Amino acid sequence: MTVPASGDNVVRILVCEDQTLMRESLRTVLDLEPGFCVVGEAADGEEGLRLAETLCPDIVLMDVQMPRQNGVQATAAITARRLPCRVIILTTFDYEDYVFDAIKAGAVGYLLKDTPATELATTIRKVYAGESFIQPKVATKLLMEFGRRGAAIGGDSAPAAREERAGVLGNGDSNALEGLSQREADVLRLLAQGASNRDIADQLVLAEGTVKNHVSNILMKLHAANRTQAVSLARQRGLI
Repeated sequence: MTVPASGDNVVRILVCEDQTLMRESLRTVLDLEPGFCVVGEAADGEEGLRLAETLCPDIVLMDVQMPRQNGVQATAAITARRLPCRVIILTTFDYEDYVFDAIKAGAVGYLLKDTPATELATTIRKVYAGESFIQPKVATKLLMEFGRRGAAIGGDSAPAAREERAGVLGNGDSNALEGLSQREADVLRLLAQGASNRDIADQLVLAEGTVKNHVSNILMKLHAANRTQAVSLARQRGLI
């Protein structure tokens, strides 16, 4: 297949997704869409950034959780290098931290992977035309996160306020050493109190599945085998 050059009135798309089946499925669906051409595939963020530089796609479909460099980091790198492509996050995760961080990194679209193919195609065309698009249910969570962070900044004595002024758990906060987001830090503190996923979900007003995702991220970032070890390591390192 001949790959169209930039400016040929064809939307050139780079797919960044670490799951082979999902990546191949996206290529199949998008290549069948009139006016679309998948010019490359990447299995991690580093490869995605390299291909974004060399292939000059119009649109990058970016997963969030990928090895070596995640989707938010790759998006931030694309933005920092002022590459002409526009990034659409396509992920299974809709909780607030990921949405906020992805938009802050420079993404102009945010879709969940259960999005119908027709909606995905429509969103790609909108973003290609210069618009931004975030699914309504995701946008609601983004607004909630803006409100939460704004409220935190309003209280000078609150630890969260100091964290937000330095960025999302920025320099100077002990949690930053582990790469924990504010919400993950909240979950970790409740884990230390012996709270179950259901208890944490109720206290933080989250879905129980979202809490499970946060716990998985905490275990990964602390290199812990289970919740008990995560709490023990966090106490040793002064995180809680």
